[in-house]
Amino acid sequence: MRIRSLGVIDDAVVELSPGFTAVTGETGAGKTMVVTSLGLLLGGRADAALVRIGARNAVVEGRIAVPEGSAAVVRAEEAGAELDEGTLLVSRTVSAEGRSRAHLGGRSVPVGLLAELADDLVAVHGQSDQQGLLKLSRQRQALDRYAGYAVAVPLGKYTEAYKRLRAVNAELEEITTRARERAQEADMLRFGLEEIAAVEPRAGEDAELAEEAGRLGHAEALASAAAVAHAALAGNPEDPEGVDAGTLVAGAQRALEVVRAHDPALAALTDRIGEIGILLRDVAGELAGYADDLDADPLRLAAVEERRAALTALTRKYGEDVAEVLAWAERSAARLTDLEGDDERIGELTAERDGLRNELGALAQELSQARAEAAERFAAAVTEELASLAMPHARVSFDIRQTEDPEGVEVNGRTVAYGPSGVDEVELLLAPHPGAPPRPIAKGASGGELSRVMLAVEVVFAGTDPVPTYLFDEVDAGVGGKAAVEIGRRLARLAKKAQVVVVTHLPQVAAFADRQLLVEKTNDGSVTRSGVKVLEGEDRVRELSRMLAGQEDSETARAHAEELLAAARADG
Repeated sequence: MRIRSLGVIDDAVVELSPGFTAVTGETGAGKTMVVTSLGLLLGGRADAALVRIGARNAVVEGRIAVPEGSAAVVRAEEAGAELDEGTLLVSRTVSAEGRSRAHLGGRSVPVGLLAELADDLVAVHGQSDQQGLLKLSRQRQALDRYAGYAVAVPLGKYTEAYKRLRAVNAELEEITTRARERAQEADMLRFGLEEIAAVEPRAGEDAELAEEAGRLGHAEALASAAAVAHAALAGNPEDPEGVDAGTLVAGAQRALEVVRAHDPALAALTDRIGEIGILLRDVAGELAGYADDLDADPLRLAAVEERRAALTALTRKYGEDVAEVLAWAERSAARLTDLEGDDERIGELTAERDGLRNELGALAQELSQARAEAAERFAAAVTEELASLAMPHARVSFDIRQTEDPEGVEVNGRTVAYGPSGVDEVELLLAPHPGAPPRPIAKGASGGELSRVMLAVEVVFAGTDPVPTYLFDEVDAGVGGKAAVEIGRRLARLAKKAQVVVVTHLPQVAAFADRQLLVEKTNDGSVTRSGVKVLEGEDRVRELSRMLAGQEDSETARAHAEELLAAARADG
């Protein structure tokens, strides 16, 4: 990783090797910024307060090796990212204003995509994760994760049935609690449909009637205009001397007919005048027919206006025009059928609900049985790991219980509460020494014991559901002495299966690392490129001496540091 302008870090490169890497340094030197940087690369929340004072933005860039064909690779390639020899280039930028951008394999991607990939690539554990382990939901999730398919398969079926039951219950509640409203809605729809049926509107009828009303209302004016136009075109029988258009056009055609043979152009004009004469006679004939057919019956006009008024009454209530009124009627008829079928629908839903509750109870019982079987194996494996972490007499167990609820589902002859993950409340119990009753780890474990329980859980997971990289941020807090040595030894063994990065203040843990990185500030309080360095040989002994006694040059501390390193190498 390369880190720029993040917190106390000005510009630094962190090289995390395969195996076990320990990150050490004085308190406040910036070790936590290494964890924060990796968190940003993994889609963690951006905070403007992380940006170094005076900088425009903070930038973290990383190169992550990804297993070929893994879910992370598939998801990255779907997003358009390109792999570089089996690695993904990831970068995250946080501006001083708090805006955040992410890039993956050379492509700009949503920050949420980085978080998706993180689930398959890195397991991050810090002191906040220890607190998370105290929550019952997290303990159940840990057990389910350990159980694998044995729980995942029935849980998947249970989840589907649970979702359907919720949907059925919601629909039943909507129908029954809103029965009065639905009855009122049905009455309103029924009234509207009856009103429309009484009028029997026809599509386009309103436009046709408007046209007919306009014609009937102006019948006298229309007849007079048609008569005048007809006389102008065909002549008035009462005025034989009058001149009309037809006579004039006929005269023009006769005049040209005499000379048309002498000029083709004039012959063409003569033909066109003939066409005009034909058109005039046709129009005159239609005008005469129009006047004869024009209906001036006032009774018909009254009937049309009455029909229009009936249609207008509908359009005021149900649509802009008759077409919209008919569309409203179609929709309302379908809705009314739905509302009138409430009783039948209630019966169907009630039967489905009862069937789903029975199915849910059977699936919950199967799920509980699978969890109980997995819990025995999980508890035994964690207990065995605790013996390797200086807790030889500690015993871990699970309490899997259900809560009585008359509104719940029936499991093993009992009616118990249920939720989206089943009917079980799962609680991790710890008996730290013989004779001590098993107690919830929230009450029965000290800070150091909780750290070791969490590490033991993760080591067990590494054998069943591994990820490529584990990051532990001071999970050894509250631990010392022999327990610290055992934690270092266990982390070293975990590192044989995956990459392990540990931010620690314990020399007993750091001594087991394959590589130790020192984070140190310069005189001006910043961490520069040279401020994160790999410790080897004498430098590593000096840092372990400082961690042991606070004195780098103490002969006693140096001897102890060398002894720790030798013991760690011998163990490896």
